Amino acid sequence: MKIGILGYGNLGRGVECAIRQNLDMELAAVFTRRDPETVKILTETAQVCRVGEAEQWKDRIDVMIICGGSATDLPKQTPEYAKLFNVVDSFDTHARIPEHFAAVDAAAKEAGKVALISVGWDPGMFSLNRLYANAILPEGKDYTFWGRGVSQGHSDAIRRVEGVKDGKQYTIPVETALTAVRNGENPDLTTRQKHTRECFVVLEEGADAAKVEQEIKTMPNYFADYDTTVHFISEEELKKNHSGIPHGGFVLRSGVTGWEKEHSHLIEYRLKLDSNPEFTSSVIVAYARAAYRLASEGQSGCKTVFDIAPAYLSAKSPEELRASML
Repeated sequence: MKIGILGYGNLGRGVECAIRQNLDMELAAVFTRRDPETVKILTETAQVCRVGEAEQWKDRIDVMIICGGSATDLPKQTPEYAKLFNVVDSFDTHARIPEHFAAVDAAAKEAGKVALISVGWDPGMFSLNRLYANAILPEGKDYTFWGRGVSQGHSDAIRRVEGVKDGKQYTIPVETALTAVRNGENPDLTTRQKHTRECFVVLEEGADAAKVEQEIKTMPNYFADYDTTVHFISEEELKKNHSGIPHGGFVLRSGVTGWEKEHSHLIEYRLKLDSNPEFTSSVIVAYARAAYRLASEGQSGCKTVFDIAPAYLSAKSPEELRASML
């Protein structure tokens, strides 16, 4: 499979590394909005091109992985490039997934391409675990906790606020809420009771700190529903203390079985990630394989992780999977 990468930030670099670990794939080209001469990639056999040159590659790339941000990039980029390529993105604004799906589905079906959206660990792996747990324990409650870790989408969102030079956002589970779920207390938790958000922001010179803080704290879909703390720090402090991109979290479902609902069960799935973008990239690359296989079968339109059979993700044959993993 020949893979293209659109956008070469943290996620794009992670995708490049993940491709190297999948022997049935090779990186064909990286497409960037920057001057290609200034972008140094690790794959010697791949080219670096301007975004505007992508259409020239439509017959030379099997799957284009789109590595833009969910706030403003992906709503425009994914439908646009689904007209030219089979595509995968990591759109993670949960509230807007239905409208994003509709836009991408229309473009992909018209072009006869396969598009996979919202691929990563949440949405993505966590979504699958929520679905499996709901199917297995239909009487129960779902709980999802993220962190402690850096959210790429939320960090991208605060960096787009006027007056912000750079910034990182940490999502932090409320420990008492997580403990109550694990103890089988089945609490009813509001969004605010489950997580807090902590932002570390470097201001542009002359920026109004109070205005920036207010805009962050009231941002819909990102911060408005959470207790959010904003710290203003120097660029040096940000680089020294907040250069990593760890993340993780938990998906839990508590449920009951038996004629009288006499037995309780708890399903828990946990991720502990040293690098959020590299793990997300690894998920995306596995789903790029699925997109390629679906396209090879003549399918088209938009899909999510719910629509993909697990065997489509693996480089192993069905016979190998049955013998080694079933």
